[in-house]
Amino acid sequence: MKYPRIHHLYYSTSTYQFNQRLLSLKNASGAAKLDDALQLFDEMLQRQPPPNIIQFNQLITHIVKMKQYSTALSLYKQIKLMGIPTDLYSINISLNCLCRLNQVAYGFALLATIFKQGHPPDLATYATLIHGLVLADRVYEAVELFKKLLRDKLCDPDQVMYGTVINGLCKVGHTSKALELLTFMESGSCKPCVHHYNTVIDSLCKDRMVDDALELSTHMTEKGVLADVITYNSLIHGLCNFGRETEAAKMLRDMEKEGVSPLVDTFNILVNAFCKQGSVKDAELAVQAMARRGLHPDVITYNALIDGYCLCGEIDEAEKVIDRMMERDIVPDIITYSRLIDGYCKKKRIHKAWRLFQEIQDKGLIPNVVTYSSMLQGLFESGNPAAARELFNKMQVKGQVPNICTYRILFHGMCKNYQCSDALALFRSLGNKESMEDVRLYNILIDGCSKCGNPSLAMDLFDELLLKGSKPDVRTYNAMMRVYCEEGLLGKCKELLRKMEESGCLPDSFTYNIIVRGLLKKNECGEAEIFLEEMINRGFMPDHATFENLPVRIPNVGKDSRLRTIVLKLTSVERKDA
Repeated sequence: MKYPRIHHLYYSTSTYQFNQRLLSLKNASGAAKLDDALQLFDEMLQRQPPPNIIQFNQLITHIVKMKQYSTALSLYKQIKLMGIPTDLYSINISLNCLCRLNQVAYGFALLATIFKQGHPPDLATYATLIHGLVLADRVYEAVELFKKLLRDKLCDPDQVMYGTVINGLCKVGHTSKALELLTFMESGSCKPCVHHYNTVIDSLCKDRMVDDALELSTHMTEKGVLADVITYNSLIHGLCNFGRETEAAKMLRDMEKEGVSPLVDTFNILVNAFCKQGSVKDAELAVQAMARRGLHPDVITYNALIDGYCLCGEIDEAEKVIDRMMERDIVPDIITYSRLIDGYCKKKRIHKAWRLFQEIQDKGLIPNVVTYSSMLQGLFESGNPAAARELFNKMQVKGQVPNICTYRILFHGMCKNYQCSDALALFRSLGNKESMEDVRLYNILIDGCSKCGNPSLAMDLFDELLLKGSKPDVRTYNAMMRVYCEEGLLGKCKELLRKMEESGCLPDSFTYNIIVRGLLKKNECGEAEIFLEEMINRGFMPDHATFENLPVRIPNVGKDSRLRTIVLKLTSVERKDA
């Protein structure tokens, strides 16, 4: 009888020591934390008899929290090799790791193992698989599995599972379906909480359905669910995106009345919105209001202010914001400097932009794709195409991958500097499907080839764009009409106008001015009159270049002419405006 007591005492001591070691793991950090966990695992395996699966699960749960998913799976393999029986909790942890590693297919294979071992899956099992499918962008399958659970009554979904499905639906743009599920929750035993409403409210705002989001927030409070700071942040952000800053500011006051304290993020939304619309004074007032509430502006706040001042062309004020950051020990990041570089370039202060570009690298900051793109545009616009091309090459050498905006800047700069052949060769070398099908890139190249004296190449590019199934925009059509007019192909130009309208792309003022000038140049005054009248009826006016050509083409005195009548009307309108 003594042995069981000693055995019990041994396990009590071991459990106490194990718990102490686990506690020390929580306080450790970095690589040392993982090393300590693995050392404890090895000690546990060597112990005779080995600890039960519960203690192994506790340890591996800590490893999973470190996001060491592959390591956790490897440890469970070792446990199986030692013949230590696992339980459903172990299998659920393994499922979670597989899903986190985007190996949800192996997760379903493990589900089959659960059935074979006689462990009926529980709520956590199915919740993990649904979350894994959402993470893998297989939302449709996640929804189907969720429906099966409800239909076959395999388990009662909890708030977490509902939240995962609602989040997945919003993630792929099925906000209306998410709203339906939210309504279904309201009618069931598992009621939605503020998190579920927030997900749908945020998705409605992103879908530009702000009024629907506001209506849902009102409905939520009527159901007894109080809005939190995340609810208000989403609504304020949505309103600001629609230029409804006055309503957003009122909502800020309303949330405070309801006892919800705004965070720095809340004010940053307002500051950014005011700056984007050019109301930097209002943005500064928002920063002052933030400070009065004991909130400290962060790097995001100051970056928004710098962007606002640069957009207004007040580069000196933007520099003062940097000084304010330094005074408050807030370290500017690459976004801060990128915005300032862009501001310098737009003010044609290219030397200052280049000097700052060099300085930030000396400080250890790595320019990102936005920094390079701004600098490229500045160099091209200041008449330094060679320096721009050299910078583009350096950018790639340093591992910065150009995005679609970078290529637009590059090709526009090259075409403007009569380097269309080089631009086209580079375009052909792109392996990125997004770039090769970008309509704006085609617009730049078509226009560039036309201006570089290669209209046939411009026509080929237009045909290529259509063959790819891409939809030309008004700029594409205008560029091609200019090509046809310059080549005297007025029939093709008129035909293209009709095709343009049939495709749902409406002509603009530039379209009509191009056609009217082309017709007047060919002395086809009758056709020019028709298009000129159509242009005016649609609310467009001839530009200066078109208007200058009109009097020259008016028939001699004494002859009836609609063109004369149109010119007289336009002249009288011009005098009234003056």
